[in-house]
Amino acid sequence: MLKDRKIKNFLDLLASKAATPGGGSVAALTGAMGAGLLSMVGNLTTGKEKYKDVEDRIKELLSRSENLRIEFEGLMESDVAVFNELMAIMKLPRATEEEKEKRDQKMQIALVEAAKVPLAVAQKSKELIDCCKEIAGIGSKNAISDVGVGVLLAEAAFHSAIINVKINLNLIKDEKIKEELNEEINNLTESVKGEKDQVLEVVLRRL
Repeated sequence: MLKDRKIKNFLDLLASKAATPGGGSVAALTGAMGAGLLSMVGNLTTGKEKYKDVEDRIKELLSRSENLRIEFEGLMESDVAVFNELMAIMKLPRATEEEKEKRDQKMQIALVEAAKVPLAVAQKSKELIDCCKEIAGIGSKNAISDVGVGVLLAEAAFHSAIINVKINLNLIKDEKIKEELNEEINNLTESVKGEKDQVLEVVLRRL
């Protein structure tokens, strides 16, 4: 599994001619790193007398960030799985019309699944940005810069994931599915506008 690889090994594989991991996996990994930073801030805040009034809420945010980190890790693996499935389908025979039709049907199903994985990364990235917004104002000042880095990673994961949804949309033939996915990414994109800047404003004020 990708998450079990050493960092250098992962980066060497990423830079190679291997089809996976690619941008989708990197988007999920970026989200996982952002969630990890937010968890660190939570862990550095809990148990401190100075922040006892917000400890219960910090613990809730810590639980959310840890759940998101685990989900991002799973999506990183899922991205590889769906891409490998697409590659396998592309190798299917297409000598006859029947084979072509069968291959095309499988390809369309796989393309939808390949679009849904980065869409989930984008959705989780939005959740992570929401967590950053809250913890920026109540987390330990000693780790506030990590909230800033976390929200930057969350936004990068978001937009990276959206790009990976769109590239799959270009190949999907079902107009209804394309319309639904386009509507979802448009709504998500609108929902994160300005959010990162709001978090950074709080972070910079508390540095």
